Amino acid sequence: MVTDDAAGTDAPEPTDPLDTASETEAAEPSPASGARSRVATWTSDYVSRLSYTGAVLATLFLWLSTTPSLLPRGPLFQGVVAAGAAAIGYGLGAFFAWFARYLVSRQEAWPRPSRIWWIGLGVVASVGTVVALYWFHRWQDELRDLMGVDHLTWTSYPQIAIIAVIVFAILVGVGQAWGALVRFIARKLTAHIPPRISGAVAALVVILVSIFVVNGVVTNYGMKALNETFAAVNDESTPDSSPPSSPLKSGSPESLVSWESLGRQGRAFVSTGPTKEEIGEFNHKPALEPIRVYAGLESAPTIAEAATLAADELVRAGGLTRKVIAVASTTGTGWINRANPDSIEYMYNGDTAIVGMQYSTLPSWLSFIVDQERARQAGRALFEAVDRRVRDIPEATRPKIVVFGESLGSFAAEAPFGSIPTMSARTDGALLTGPTFSNTLWRDTTNGRDSGSPEYLPIFDNGDQVRFIMDPADLDRPAGQPWTKGRIVYLQHPSDPISWWSPDLLFDEPDWLREQRGPDVLDSTTWFPILTFLQVAADMAVSVDVPDGHGHNYLAAIPKAWAQILEPPGWTNEDTIRLLPRLTRD
Repeated sequence: MVTDDAAGTDAPEPTDPLDTASETEAAEPSPASGARSRVATWTSDYVSRLSYTGAVLATLFLWLSTTPSLLPRGPLFQGVVAAGAAAIGYGLGAFFAWFARYLVSRQEAWPRPSRIWWIGLGVVASVGTVVALYWFHRWQDELRDLMGVDHLTWTSYPQIAIIAVIVFAILVGVGQAWGALVRFIARKLTAHIPPRISGAVAALVVILVSIFVVNGVVTNYGMKALNETFAAVNDESTPDSSPPSSPLKSGSPESLVSWESLGRQGRAFVSTGPTKEEIGEFNHKPALEPIRVYAGLESAPTIAEAATLAADELVRAGGLTRKVIAVASTTGTGWINRANPDSIEYMYNGDTAIVGMQYSTLPSWLSFIVDQERARQAGRALFEAVDRRVRDIPEATRPKIVVFGESLGSFAAEAPFGSIPTMSARTDGALLTGPTFSNTLWRDTTNGRDSGSPEYLPIFDNGDQVRFIMDPADLDRPAGQPWTKGRIVYLQHPSDPISWWSPDLLFDEPDWLREQRGPDVLDSTTWFPILTFLQVAADMAVSVDVPDGHGHNYLAAIPKAWAQILEPPGWTNEDTIRLLPRLTRD
């Protein structure tokens, strides 16, 4: 029983469990609040290390990255371009701030702008980015309508922002780590040499070490991984590839070249193409079975031996008895645009022989960087090997010999010839599609174009031997001028980044933007130092993701070009129109 005394005693009030929990949380932060605190601390530290000048230029470069270039950009590549542009702007701003300190021999950093300056920059950057994205949307719609490509959806814009933020943070983080290493080395050197010299020496040391790491470690291991990956792809076959039974094809039982050694694209090349029945049905007369021979990367130990093997295979299959021999220079993987051999085979009723060879397993964009010399060697070796055998035939009975190639293949196809007149004299024609900036003959003729003709569609020497076209109507440019035999055609689109990207874009405005522009290049496309280089580089990654007639997608103009280059007997423009539905790139 409770007594009155006990009842009157000042007993402690019952403890509220919620109060206890609150006190515990205050004393020991929960994992969630601790994580938030760490994120806030990391964010504060990250921002505190940012350069204000760098942030200003990063914002400006970010806005400029939304301007149009040659091709439509999706969320991924716009995000990457925006991040890359902003990172470059940030790096330049940070460098300018450091260089200014270096010039005045200032040891400590410049005073950091007050918080209000950062808030002001944040507001301006946010509003400006919204405006930039609005114009990006308008420009992209205009470009997509011009090329017949679907518009971006609203979900694309959050994707762009997320990708840009992540990539930018990574790039700036790498740059800050690089800068921290420079400062660390400089501090160590300051004890022995003057500060101004120690900073320069430290930067030089880090640059040299970075080059060594990239070239000696990243590149070697990266290229090894890429080679292994694409070599595995090369060992596979396309669904429509099967060993041929005809002796007129490489990989057959009678062939000098094994089916397995042809590579993925070589097997596709000899397995496809029109049959003699299809050709005969099209031309309304009996046709011959076309000859297709090929040497893969594994068919011979060296490029020279592979070229010799391909030429011997051509002889074995009876190619020297055909009316036309076409030497195909392939892209990096060994790919051949099917519209080229198919067109020639239909036009000559199957009385043709096509010969090609592989020199790499890497895609063209990668082969262009690491295998450019192999492409040159392959183009030269294959043509010379075939040409020697053709020249042994009496002139009166020799077959026509033509060359063709697309992208890096066009670069290889130029290799045997020192000039346009030499190419015209040594062949009966050439079709070079989507040339690259490294194509020597293409670059020389473009730079030496007749006065008044634009860079995107030049006229050279009044069109006497070579003509540049973006569609078949251009084959008659200049109007009324004769076109000698050994006709050469460069097929190129004004919007093809493979043709118009070059290192010169970094600091020089190209003529294709300064002069009259091609019909599928927007008037709003503007050259900016560094940024246009970055934008067009990104365009190369999506260069075939647009319809025929734009970018690096070539199809309909190919048969029309061959019809004028070769002038097949009895072939008409109506035949070319009928042929178009039968042609594909792959």
